[in-house]
Amino acid sequence: MLQWYVLSLFLYFPEDKSEYGPAAVTFAIFLVAAILTMRLIIRVSKREAAKAKELEDHLSRQNKQEENS
Repeated sequence: MLQWYVLSLFLYFPEDKSEYGPAAVTFAIFLVAAILTMRLIIRVSKREAAKAKELEDHLSRQNKQEENS
């Protein structure tokens, strides 16, 4: 009995199935936004990694030149 009461606090299954429509649309919007945000984060991360690699190579070449002179 207690388990049913606790579960009923969190689960709601409407009798009218038309209530699922707005929830599905909202879910789809947030899913697309999450995917686009993740792709943006990955793209920016790759750019930053390339800049860091370029800076590392530049500093490495600069150190070698200083050691040779």
